[in-house]
Amino acid sequence: MKIGEVARRAGVSTRALRYYEEQGLLASERTLSGQRTYPESAVERVRLIQQLYTAGLPSRAIAQLMPSIDAGEADPEVFELMASERRRITAAMDDLAAARNALDRMIDISNNPTPEHCPALREPAWMPYDHSGSPATA
Repeated sequence: MKIGEVARRAGVSTRALRYYEEQGLLASERTLSGQRTYPESAVERVRLIQQLYTAGLPSRAIAQLMPSIDAGEADPEVFELMASERRRITAAMDDLAAARNALDRMIDISNNPTPEHCPALREPAWMPYDHSGSPATA
């Protein structure tokens, strides 16, 4: 099967298929004219790769998982790899939640300014300075 057919049936671009090959996730053979050809099973493999990407796994982790998937059996290292990736994703989610919460605070302060957060609302809003850069005394 040619690259365009695999891409169409798997719902990905031909560029994605070339990338998967570069990463060692997918293999093709070449015709005498250099065109890539794939077995029928390539469509299912590409769909699996897409599911693993959707699960948040980077290509290096997918490459580590594929031998076990191909063999149909997993050893403890495979489960630890997936658990490690889950911890990484959870930490990234925690970081994003903290950033979102900080942004929510900034939005709230912007919508509801108080003297505590906005110097322009303080009494007096500013203090005159003398030429030396020190606050002037009254």
